[in-house]
Amino acid sequence: MSVIGLTGGIGVGKSTVAGLLAARGAHVIDVDAVAKGVIEPGGAAHDALVERFGAGLVVDGRLDRAALGAIVFADPAALGALTALSHPAANRVMAELVAEAGPGALVVLDMAVLVEYPKLGRWEGGGYERVLVVEAPLEVRLHRLETQRGMRREDALARIRAQASDGERAAVADWVIDNGGDLAALDAQVDQLWPKVAG
Repeated sequence: MSVIGLTGGIGVGKSTVAGLLAARGAHVIDVDAVAKGVIEPGGAAHDALVERFGAGLVVDGRLDRAALGAIVFADPAALGALTALSHPAANRVMAELVAEAGPGALVVLDMAVLVEYPKLGRWEGGGYERVLVVEAPLEVRLHRLETQRGMRREDALARIRAQASDGERAAVADWVIDNGGDLAALDAQVDQLWPKVAG
């Protein structure tokens, strides 16, 4: 079994690359979805979250993510507490999902925050071993965010600047894909890369 981490900043087309890898047989795990799931009611970290932040965060049986966000993004200590609760639980869930993929599988951990949280996606005896980074020029990213997601340019720039830099991602990359062109060019790059990541 091979496990790789797939990362890239907002607007680079990381999810598109994940889809192209999945189409070739990779087992893709959405790490963001796993991390969100563990703090929802019934999730592995939910009870600890409520104990730390209060039962008022649960409204009509669901986690009030806006309220939680207002707390943690205004207070680095609160964000650290959330991470300390949710990431180990997310890693346990991912370990189970990776095991379910079976021997010989290529598992791709699709994770935007690989650089920001290097322990996420790694656990004792497992996790990602190599990293694939997707890049695209800033203007291309801004255009995509404005046209595809309806974001204001200023908001898109703020989101990009709040994430790890291209240099920080490149520093941990085993492979880099340039998604500054069209889908055909991207697909050709994934074709070239596939034997290396799947081998």
